[in-house]
Amino acid sequence: MNKTVSVLGSTGSIGTQSLEVCEKHGFRVCGLSANNNTDLLEKQTRKFCPEYVCIYNEEKYAELKNRLSDTDVKILCGIDGLCEIASLEQNDIVLNSVVGMVGLLPTLTAINAGKDVALANKETLVAGGELVMSSAKKKNVNIYPVDSEHSAIFQCLQGNKREQLSKIILTASGGPFFRKTYEDLKKVTKADALKHPNWSMGNKITIDSATLMNKGLEFIEAKWLFDLEPEQIEIVVHRQSVVHSAVEYNDYSVIAQLGVPDMKIPIQYALLYPDRLECPTKRLSLTDYGSLTFEKPDYETFRCLSTAIRAIKLGGAYPCLVNSANEEAVKAFLNDEIPFIEIGEIVSAVTEKFAPAPIKSYEDIVKADISAREYVRNIIEK
Repeated sequence: MNKTVSVLGSTGSIGTQSLEVCEKHGFRVCGLSANNNTDLLEKQTRKFCPEYVCIYNEEKYAELKNRLSDTDVKILCGIDGLCEIASLEQNDIVLNSVVGMVGLLPTLTAINAGKDVALANKETLVAGGELVMSSAKKKNVNIYPVDSEHSAIFQCLQGNKREQLSKIILTASGGPFFRKTYEDLKKVTKADALKHPNWSMGNKITIDSATLMNKGLEFIEAKWLFDLEPEQIEIVVHRQSVVHSAVEYNDYSVIAQLGVPDMKIPIQYALLYPDRLECPTKRLSLTDYGSLTFEKPDYETFRCLSTAIRAIKLGGAYPCLVNSANEEAVKAFLNDEIPFIEIGEIVSAVTEKFAPAPIKSYEDIVKADISAREYVRNIIEK
């Protein structure tokens, strides 16, 4: 496989696993980026020898430049650096695993440069789904999903007629607070919320999994990725995280994708598509699990989930507003500024606070993002 890849967010959970896949299959890595972790970014740079690296935190730029002064690598920083790597001429594919709204502009930049995107950044489609998908269509660019659930749907669609799809079934682990009541959630701690039962992820995504916001964001992403109506998306709690998602067709046949809960499988499928090669993970043994369970989610207790679904049904700027409010609320929770239960309360208030507004451009997204963050910060400060 003679591919050249850039990995945005290379020091995070998805990024490090992506580099394992690149190493396994001999991909050339031409660009890497990190938010703050200069130590790991330096190690990755020396191992993979990219031509460009970017540290998003501009205060770390001088430190990284000093660390890599004995190399020929070009050191970049900030959002401009991310976008420069995303649009490198030598890229065959850009893997975007940046966390948060900052990932949107590099995705649009890669698309406008005609580069395929392996997408692990949820906010790209949550905040700018219509803009991103229309741009990809105009530029004839492929967007390959990296999320395990969307990868599963993508895999289940292969070899079948898209117009014969009836609905998709997104599976959810249920997070660490499965079957907890609203009263129970008032007592949980940060340590409790960061204990995910199946997946190893960064702090922000782990908290999103605990509130079920993660699944709400995936619901919105799925609508754009697969051109669906919200009514065609069903969420099912599946604690074992073995069935990663499924597709129901018009004849009521349901095709599911299964595997061990390891992100290297969907990462590799996105980077190698349409080929399948040995993956650096373990095989699935169904007999080791013995039984698989499926239940309905608790939309009333987990208000982030129901709010995200409401946001995409309302359309316009609402998904962006809800996503940005969630980012600020999660940050506040991780900084011990608010209790866990208030994340859902803050996020759900956004759909009532703001009037409908269309999203026609990147500037519209930025405006909605800023407004939501200011609203949340005002609530927290009060």
